[in-house]
Amino acid sequence: MDMPGALDAIDTKILEILQRDASLSTADLAEQVGLSQSPCWRRIQRLREEGYIKGTVALVDCQKLGFAIQIFAQLKMIPLSDEDRASFHRAVEAIPEITESYAVFGEMDAMLKVLAPDLNWYQDFVVSTILKLPGVADIRSIVTLAASKHTTAAPLHVRPLR
Repeated sequence: MDMPGALDAIDTKILEILQRDASLSTADLAEQVGLSQSPCWRRIQRLREEGYIKGTVALVDCQKLGFAIQIFAQLKMIPLSDEDRASFHRAVEAIPEITESYAVFGEMDAMLKVLAPDLNWYQDFVVSTILKLPGVADIRSIVTLAASKHTTAAPLHVRPLR
């Protein structure tokens, strides 16, 4: 696989705009970045081919679907073989209420983001689902009260510190 090329200011502007609204037509996007339609389309295709654009999705309102709370479940795992670890990841992938999964440093080994309609449902989900995942020894849950920031947009530059 070829390494992605450097992004110029127009590429960055395209990514910035598409992260806000990927439903724009190529013509509308081209107008906003100051290109004609064909060069803009070629840049979008190159950004896809180089892996900068991984996909295009519709973001839905989870609350309207009945998922009123988000919970971060921190898992303590027993030592797992490679096969058991793969089994854990496959099981997590198959559970739609788990929307994100991370391996983490520290006292706990994994963190799952779970969408739940209420705490009673989540309590049952812990017992019937999470604790039955391969290798889960313990769970600590952080129930969110309100989201103060939520974005799917990635920063387009690494901000220098100090």
